[in-house]
Amino acid sequence: MRRTRFDDAPCPIARTTDVMGDWWTPMVMREAFYGSRRFEEFQERLGVSRATLTQRLTKLVDEDFLTRVEYQANPSRHEYRLTDKGRAFFNVLAAMWRFGEDWLFDRDNPLPVTLAQKDTGEYIHPVVIDKNTGEQIDIRSIRLRRKRS
Repeated sequence: MRRTRFDDAPCPIARTTDVMGDWWTPMVMREAFYGSRRFEEFQERLGVSRATLTQRLTKLVDEDFLTRVEYQANPSRHEYRLTDKGRAFFNVLAAMWRFGEDWLFDRDNPLPVTLAQKDTGEYIHPVVIDKNTGEQIDIRSIRLRRKRS
């Protein structure tokens, strides 16, 4: 079955889904944020097949979320590094983290990992805010409006 493409859709959610629309791609990005760089690290941490991982890494390089950099010449070996675009995607995963933490885990069984501030060790509670006001976004106070040309 051929999948529907959203890469030309007039919606940011649709276009992001076009890039990240399978379960392995965001997981590969998660591992990149956790520090994985080499193919074997991704594969070991994710337990994904080599073929699937190769496809996802290639897609992420093609979409400029990761860059492929040679770290050894003979034999040729490469690692994958986050680009600016890739680092910006962390905000999406942080929002998913918060949703999953709030709604998909039993409160009696704490998460085995947390997000913490690097310098202070303080726990982080990700939220989505409006860049203009600094206020947390609440769906009840927003509406979709078409831009005028």
